[in-house]
Amino acid sequence: MPHQDTTLTPKQVAGNAAEDLASAHLERAGLRILTRNYRVRGGEIDCIALDGKTLVFVEVRLRRNTRFGGAAASIDGRKQQRIIHAARCFLLRYPRQADSPCRFDCILLDSLSADQLEWIKNAFQAD
Repeated sequence: MPHQDTTLTPKQVAGNAAEDLASAHLERAGLRILTRNYRVRGGEIDCIALDGKTLVFVEVRLRRNTRFGGAAASIDGRKQQRIIHAARCFLLRYPRQADSPCRFDCILLDSLSADQLEWIKNAFQAD
């Protein structure tokens, strides 16, 4: 179900819509969504899902303006480290998941159109 909150900025509304599209895409592909918007001090993960026995940490990026690069360009090393930090916190908080294989995926959107969605599996690695 789409997010609806009148206190959100237009950018936040668009980000939520992108996350809704991404989650629906992952579910259609057979992944089971465990949680969305997992936040810890110093990091956030947009979506955490199970792909079989593999725990998947997903970053969703919507970048309509390509002046500074598209959606992929916005997931730089610093952003990756924040996602990795949040993933480590998740694994510490939920030790039953700690033995699962893990990967970091990115879902990239240059518009709020499902046919423009690009899913990059194993987009980056933890140290």
